[in-house]
This record gives sequence, C-alpha cells and structure tokens, in this order.
Amino acid sequence: MKVIAVANQKGGVGKTTTSINLAACLAERGKTVLVVDVDPQANATSGLGMPKTPGGSVCGALLGNESILDRVVQTGYDNLFLLPSENDLALAEIQVARFDDYLMRLRHAIQPLRESSSFDYVFLDCPPSIGVLMMNALAAADRVFLPVQCEYYALEGVSVITSLIEQIRQSLGETGTLSIEGVVMTMFDARTNLSEQVVAEVRKHFGDLIYDTCIPRTVRLGEAPSHGKPITIYDPVGVGARAYRQLASEFLRRQGGQEAASPAPSASDFTHM
Repeated sequence: MKVIAVANQKGGVGKTTTSINLAACLAERGKTVLVVDVDPQANATSGLGMPKTPGGSVCGALLGNESILDRVVQTGYDNLFLLPSENDLALAEIQVARFDDYLMRLRHAIQPLRESSSFDYVFLDCPPSIGVLMMNALAAADRVFLPVQCEYYALEGVSVITSLIEQIRQSLGETGTLSIEGVVMTMFDARTNLSEQVVAEVRKHFGDLIYDTCIPRTVRLGEAPSHGKPITIYDPVGVGARAYRQLASEFLRRQGGQEAASPAPSASDFTHM
C-alpha cells in the first residue's frame, strides 16, 4: 500500500478534483483505492456523492478514540472507498495541536490501514492551507502529489510547499522517506501562451517530476462535483475524463505498473453508508 498526500497550500488549484478523479480512474482499472478527506470543507466527500455524517470523519482516530477502519465507507463505485470529512475536523485541528506528538497523530492512526493490506493506494486530500491537518497528512504519507495551476500566482506557493515537505521529512528522522511523487499541471488552456510558459517554468524546477499529462480547464470538470460524481461517470467520454485516465496510466507506469491489485475489501470489513 502506498499513501499519497495530494497537497498544495493554495486553494483552487484542482487538488480535490485530482484526488477524486485520479482515484476513480485507478479504481476503474482494478486498483483498490481509498480517499481520505482530511479537509474540514469536505469537498472530496461531497464530490463523491457521500453525506457529511456527524462523527464520520477521521477525527476520532486522530484523537485516539477509535480505529480508522471504523470510518471507511464504500462509495457507489467499484474498488473506490472513502473516509469522509465533516465539520468536527475543524475542531480536531485545535485538539490535535495539544498532543505532544501532534505531528504524528495521523501517521499512527493509519497504521491499521497499512496492516490490513486492503488498499493499493490511499490518497490523503489535504486542506488548502498550512496547518496541523496538512502537516499530519504529509507526515503520514509516503509521497506527495502536487497539483499546480497553470497561472503565475500558483508558482509563488510552490517553493513554500516544497520547503514544508523537506522540513516534515527531516522531522521524521530515519523513518522519513517523504518526497514528491509528481507534479501535475491543472487548468491548462492550450489557447493561451500563459499555460505553456507556466509549464515550462515549473519544469525548470521539477524536471522529470512533472507529469506529461496536463489537466485541461473544462466546464464539465467544474460541474461534476456538484453532481457528486467523478468525471469518469459524469462525462465519461469528455476531455476531462480522457485526461484523468491518461494521468492514471502515466501514474501506474511510474509505479512500475506491474503490481497486482489488492483484493477488494469485503462488505463486512468496513462500515457502510
């Protein structure tokens, strides 16, 4: 199992869109995938058509009151699971900060997921701000997937998140293997020179870490979350779906692409909504 934090402290860069749709495309290809919504805004939860149920988030596991396995639910899509978010995560950020090991709370909480070997990939959808929850997600992850919007303002935050990743890695000491899994350029508009220029500039800094696949700016990608569906369901033959399927293919190639999918968890393994 690989745990990947999808993170960028800047909002509106396609972070949650990427978490949902990359996970959905991998699930479509037979991988067993879990999305953990670590954002109190719960956009990944609503984007997958799941309700915000009081007490249904990772909050209890962060505080050590329950097992994270008790909060994993099935979505309406084969091989795709969710650990939802809801409003209590906003308060959890304050409560978690009171622990001496506040940075490691999520890392400890997801250990039962690692031991269960139920998932091929776990995506941690991070909040769009640097705080206790994002730092916990980074400390819990093996790698970081970094969506970057194709505009110059997005470039300003790239150095901040990469610096934070390095600081988290160093704080983990010998157990710290955190690094960038890849950078995906989002909201790409082929009609403008700006998108090409931003991609070229980011490539100077990240080189081969940048994925060849760029996610286009499309109306359908913006509409899909309001219908509670990944783009592969909402507009399965559209350019957005094609782009995320291509991203999933490139992602698997970079993983080696040959690993066998884990058996999907049975209905009795987790709580269901």
